[in-house]
Amino acid sequence: MTIRHGGRATPRGFQFELTGGRLCLDFANTLDNRPTDHPQERLIIYADLISWSVQAGALQPPAARRLEALAARRARAATEVLGRARDLREAIFAVLSGHAAGRPAPAGALAVLQAALPGAMIRLRLAPGKTGFAWGWDPDDEALDAMLWPVVRSATDLLTSDDLDRVRVCAGQRCNWLFLDQSRNRSRRWCDMTVCGNRDKARRFYRRARSSA
Repeated sequence: MTIRHGGRATPRGFQFELTGGRLCLDFANTLDNRPTDHPQERLIIYADLISWSVQAGALQPPAARRLEALAARRARAATEVLGRARDLREAIFAVLSGHAAGRPAPAGALAVLQAALPGAMIRLRLAPGKTGFAWGWDPDDEALDAMLWPVVRSATDLLTSDDLDRVRVCAGQRCNWLFLDQSRNRSRRWCDMTVCGNRDKARRFYRRARSSA
């Protein structure tokens, strides 16, 4: 899948395409080519997780730099967090894609999300904002999994909102990315018309041309 700009630039550039419409959906989309025999992992190392987090807005650059330095000193712990991040990603995908297809949530996937919930929500803090108050996060410089807290909250907020029925799975033959269908008639089929939509149109045109021949 073509990766284009979206979100905040990182020192490594724009590595990820953010078309999901919610933080948790963009996180689920960090695995490409799900329906194929060769899915493409985009969170290969912990640094990739940080890059996605900055680009998607789950981490601010100063916090990201602190975590990069901490990960260099605690490489084993950073690798463990990366593994948990992938497990959380797959749980989010399983629960949301299942709902989009009209299937009940897999018990194992829901258990992974439930297990992540207390550790994330205990970090929430109420802080003064410009016109009132807003939710923020405990500034723990030693928490290598800090970027996962807003992902967990995003997933639980979506699962308990009216927008849940707008979650779709891209119809692209090699895609299966998740996205929020904001169209008026709820008829959007692709995560990105310029990629999967055009690819599907080209494939159908080719089939028609062969049939005519």
